[in-house]
Amino acid sequence: MQFHQQAPDLKKKVIREKLERVLGDLGCRDKELSILFTDDGCMADLNSRYLGREGPTNVLAFPMMNADPHTDQGPDIDTGLLGDVAISLDTAQREAQETGETLEETVERLLIHGILHLLGHDHVGDRSARALMEREEERLIALLKEG
Repeated sequence: MQFHQQAPDLKKKVIREKLERVLGDLGCRDKELSILFTDDGCMADLNSRYLGREGPTNVLAFPMMNADPHTDQGPDIDTGLLGDVAISLDTAQREAQETGETLEETVERLLIHGILHLLGHDHVGDRSARALMEREEERLIALLKEG
């Protein structure tokens, strides 16, 4: 995990432990991913450079391989690398204030969202794919709240 922007409300050890629970549940316990916590400026640059979209966003995911969770053709995770997730702490803080979540809860939700993208889930265009991804996010969030 790399903190490009300081986040005193986030505890790296707690985030790492929760990531391990999520990855274990998804069958990716021994896999690696890179996480960048950054600001809106950097996120806007990433969003523009890689997706051709203007402005910042809350989370971006860059999978190492293409995957489709609706088939047996998942990502080639035997390499041990899932991909990269970038989170804007500026946007996460605004979302936390809007939803009444803590910053930690918002970051957990965004990490889960990003990890699911790394595993091939999508929420753009296909309603059933969106519903599947939302259910999986809710299940994983509940898993983290249990323990």
